[in-house]
Amino acid sequence: MISAKLAEMLTKQIGSELTAHQQYMAISLWFHRQSLDRWAALFRSQSLEEAQHASKIMQFLLDVDVEFDLPAIAPASTRFENAMAAVEAAQRSEARVSGEFKAMAQAAIAEGDTTAFQFLQWFIAEQVEEESKMSKIKDLVASGINLFQAEALLDSFDEE
Repeated sequence: MISAKLAEMLTKQIGSELTAHQQYMAISLWFHRQSLDRWAALFRSQSLEEAQHASKIMQFLLDVDVEFDLPAIAPASTRFENAMAAVEAAQRSEARVSGEFKAMAQAAIAEGDTTAFQFLQWFIAEQVEEESKMSKIKDLVASGINLFQAEALLDSFDEE
């Protein structure tokens, strides 16, 4: 069993992951509307990954016998001023999620909840990769490269 505080935080995190899932899908749709299909696919893949993260948390809570309700999530706009605005939204989302996992890890340490702490380690490592990926994507967009030509470079982001 895990502590009640960590159970509550992880339940809230399910909502954060599903919100990120929805945000990435919104970004994917924006790129699709711009006829940037590989950019759309990259963000759609990110969206599915966030849904998998939520599922992983749900399975953990089930495994440690925590009853929970799914948190509500807000709508996500599919409208962005430009590609940079879309990528910056993704980068902000990753930074927020990283902070949430770090706060949960600190709470687990403070409570001596080694089970939750061990579970959170995977997510913390994953967030390092996610933030790095979004930083590189932002740098690519900021370089001024033609986004249609840049599509050939996107495969390298999927390999990370």
